[in-house]
Amino acid sequence: MKKKYQNAFFIFGIALLMLMATQLDFRQVAEGLQRAGYWFVAVIVLWFFLYIFNTAAWYVIIHNNGVNRGKVGFWWLYKITVSGFALNYATPGGLMGGEPYRIMSLAPRIGTEKASSSVILYAMTHIFSHFWFWLFSVVLYIATQHVSAAMAVMLTAVTAFCSLAIWFFLKGYKKGIATRCMSLLSHFPMVKRWAQGFFETHKEQLATIDSQIAALHRQNPKAFFGAVALELACRIVSAMEIWFILLVIMPDASYIDSILILAFTSLFANMLFFMPLQLGGREGGFLMSAKGLTMTVSSGIFVALLVRLRELIWTAIGLLLIKIGKK
Repeated sequence: MKKKYQNAFFIFGIALLMLMATQLDFRQVAEGLQRAGYWFVAVIVLWFFLYIFNTAAWYVIIHNNGVNRGKVGFWWLYKITVSGFALNYATPGGLMGGEPYRIMSLAPRIGTEKASSSVILYAMTHIFSHFWFWLFSVVLYIATQHVSAAMAVMLTAVTAFCSLAIWFFLKGYKKGIATRCMSLLSHFPMVKRWAQGFFETHKEQLATIDSQIAALHRQNPKAFFGAVALELACRIVSAMEIWFILLVIMPDASYIDSILILAFTSLFANMLFFMPLQLGGREGGFLMSAKGLTMTVSSGIFVALLVRLRELIWTAIGLLLIKIGKK
């Protein structure tokens, strides 16, 4: 990646990070850290390993695309993965920051079209795993919690939504999704003109990317499902973060409850994808999920505060990695 683009990503991310840091109540943060103690250190370390899951899934996709293993090393890809997620966290709209950065970093090593198809396929896999995680959480909730009439309606709606999304993604994997997405965007008023122009200008490139995505899915289904399994495992293991924090204030906290809190919170936060770091969405999700599982409001606030702080710390780490380890 050219140095000027690298600097642009870094400066843009740092500016947004500083803006989001100003939204914190520093007195409340200090009290939360003092109360959490070494458990907060465990949360920070946990995410070092969780990003290994993400990197492994992307690594499988890249090398399933006929790329020589010597061109893309695992730990270099780990650095790009962490930086990409940092830009996604900090950017309104999520994929507006991290994915272009990943493509521009990867393109000099494997070519623009392979880089684009690998990044798009990984983004699809990452999102795809969310829908499976939410479906898994619905089953887990029914098996472990009392289901009221209102909750039954909500669980039914979530199941229908996730099932429809999974069907759409499976179709996209088989036939490609880049052209379909641009065609869909061309019907939205605010981006209609841009999408139509982009589609006409890059029709051949989009068709090539779609053919590569379909080929990746068709040629090695085991690698594809392995990547999905790694991402799904990452979702489930990441619930340990909430569990660690809850153990500070609730020694009898349940790991199953932590999975359900994460599922509800991530679902609610992703509905507010247009906000940087989903400001307000995660906090609201934590409060509602805590209430739904008969926990106190203060517990929800405490968890939300420390998770937000962890996100800011790893976002800062990811942005710093943009500037270091160039070789």
